[in-house]
Amino acid sequence: MEKHKIIYNGKTIEFELQRKKVKNINLNVKPDMTIAVSANENVPLTYILDFVKGKAPWIIKNVSYFKDVQPEHNTRKDYVSGEGFKYLGKQYRLEVEEVDSNEPEHVRYYQGFIVLQVKDKKNYKRKEKLINIWFREKAEINFKESLDRVYPMIEKYGIKRPAIDIRTMKARWGSCIKDKNIIMLNYELIKAPKFCIDYVVLHELIHFKYRNHDGQFYNFMTSLMPDWKQRKEILDEEVVREL
Repeated sequence: MEKHKIIYNGKTIEFELQRKKVKNINLNVKPDMTIAVSANENVPLTYILDFVKGKAPWIIKNVSYFKDVQPEHNTRKDYVSGEGFKYLGKQYRLEVEEVDSNEPEHVRYYQGFIVLQVKDKKNYKRKEKLINIWFREKAEINFKESLDRVYPMIEKYGIKRPAIDIRTMKARWGSCIKDKNIIMLNYELIKAPKFCIDYVVLHELIHFKYRNHDGQFYNFMTSLMPDWKQRKEILDEEVVREL
C-alpha cells in the first residue's frame, strides 16, 4: 500500500494506492474519511495523480459528508426512555422499565418500541450490555436469514455456502475470507433494511468467484441483483448517518 497526495485549490488530499489486477482506476471515499485508490501496475503514477486531481471536487464533497455525520458516530447513548435506535431500517424509541429484583432483565420489541426491562435504571453498564446483547442476537438471526435468501442465487455457480462472522468494522460493511469460507459482516448492518443486508451478503458471496472489483464482478452483480446500486446508495447515505 502506497501513500500519496495531491493539492487542489490549496487543499491537500491524501490517499492510499493499492496496485491490483484491475482494468480501471477505482476510487473510494470510506466512511472514516480515508481515500483508497486501486490501479493496475501498468498505470503510471502521474496518470493516477491526474485522475485523483480530476476527481477532487467529488472527493471533497464526500469527505465533507462523512465529516458531517461523524459526530453522530461518536455520540454516546444514554439508554433512557425516548432515545432513538435504528433497527432494520426503521427508527424506534427506547422504553426503559424498572422491574423487581425477582424478575428477569431482558429486552423485547413491543408495539413499535424497544422495551428494556432492568432492575436498576441508573446502571448504565448493565443497560448498555443488555441492549448490545439483544441487537447482536437480532443480527445473528437476520444475517442468517439474509444468507438463506441470497445463497440460492449463487449456489449453482459452485460457491460453497460460507459461515458468517459478525464483527464491528469501521470502514466496510463486509469482508470475504476465501480460504476459511467465511464472510464477515459489520454488526452495524442490523440498522439497515433487509434488502440492503441482502446486497452486502451477495456482494461478499460474489468475491468467492471474483476477487477484485472489476468489470466481471460488477456485471455478475448486476445480473443477479439489477438494483444493487440503489441498495448501496441507501446503505451508504442513510444508514451511515446512524453509525
